[in-house]
Amino acid sequence: MLEKYPKELKIVFKNFPLQMHKFAYPASVAALAAERQGKFREYHDKLFAAGPGMSETTMQDIAKELELDVEKFNKDLNDPAIHVLINRDFNEGVQAEVNGTPALYVNGKVVKNRSAEGIGQMIEQEIGKTTLKKEKKK
Repeated sequence: MLEKYPKELKIVFKNFPLQMHKFAYPASVAALAAERQGKFREYHDKLFAAGPGMSETTMQDIAKELELDVEKFNKDLNDPAIHVLINRDFNEGVQAEVNGTPALYVNGKVVKNRSAEGIGQMIEQEIGKTTLKKEKKK
């Protein structure tokens, strides 16, 4: 869909670390530290692949594997700005009534049919609505 609608679509990732997952919060912090070096998506994907075997060592190993500046990465893990961002994202999730992850929204609406086809249909419906609004303003 991003290839089909590069100007209309924007993917926004929000952190919603669940307390029942021991490493959810540290993983969110680590992913944002990796983002500062342009590697959020790659880091996030590797964290997700680690699954229940995740540990502090895993997070450090991923940073090395992605050739991050590990000294900067470790410094960023303690940056209060990252923690503020995660807490803001979490509070937004609570307000949006997120109760689990991953949660998926299109234009502020919960995606119920999470198949590729269902998501695609919802995106196209929302793009259609936006296009109609723009045409009415002309």
